[in-house]
Amino acid sequence: MFYGAAVWDPWLIVAQIVCLQCLYYLTLGAFLGILVGTRVSRMSLVYFFDYATITTSTVTGWFVIASFLLSSLAGAGYMIFVIERAKKCLDFSATVYIIHLFICIIYGGWPSSITWWVVIGTGIAVMALLGFHLCINRELREIRIPRFHSSKNFVLHTC
Repeated sequence: MFYGAAVWDPWLIVAQIVCLQCLYYLTLGAFLGILVGTRVSRMSLVYFFDYATITTSTVTGWFVIASFLLSSLAGAGYMIFVIERAKKCLDFSATVYIIHLFICIIYGGWPSSITWWVVIGTGIAVMALLGFHLCINRELREIRIPRFHSSKNFVLHTC
């Protein structure tokens, strides 16, 4: 990876957003399937996009909350490979959750649950901060330069 003068590439940005959003929803679906799918008779998009399912009053609601938070942890890990730059982590984390907010509004209306806002806010913070930490560690890694040792001894003769 070489980061020189950055060239603005809107197609790359859109591709990164789509990729990160898809990975986020695939991971959320996997966690919801594992944690919530074993507790309910039928899984549906309600658990993804309806704010009423994120509640602390039921055990299933706690599993939905855990699924969202675990997905934000995984999203931070995806940023290492998809985004690669620490300074972009907050932007892409916020974008994932803003798109999620728009889908939730279309699906079930404006989220009026304070629990929903706390979980989503925590998810943004976890994804952005952990993603930043992971990406900065990768950016600051020492670059290893392989040393080639020859079995022959070369002698430089000068005249």
